Amino acid sequence: MTRFKSLALAAVILGAAGVATLGLTVGPALAQTAQAKATVDAAKAQGVVGERNDGLLGFVISSSDAALEAAVNEINAGRAQLYRQAAARNGVTAEAAGAAAFTEVVSTRLRPGEYYQASNGAWVQK
Repeated sequence: MTRFKSLALAAVILGAAGVATLGLTVGPALAQTAQAKATVDAAKAQGVVGERNDGLLGFVISSSDAALEAAVNEINAGRAQLYRQAAARNGVTAEAAGAAAFTEVVSTRLRPGEYYQASNGAWVQK
């Protein structure tokens, strides 16, 4: 996949993520998703959770916090669904969509001190 197509796909995925979030503005789903995001954001700031190179979240260090594990699973399920949808629209694999989103997140949204997974699987602090 060319760099331009990767970036375009990432923009589509990230745009869809924004639309999906807007679609959850009513009811318990929003509160659940907002809580999951807040839980994960705190864990990312503490270096417990990071961005995997496949576009999903992963544990930089192991955690026995059931609420955090549930929040990571909830967000990963939503991301996986977005990647499948973007892949179907763009004629690529869901894996390629996730990888494109990862590249975009690391370059534009990851904060200093947060972790991402290098191509060799090692966790790297930004």
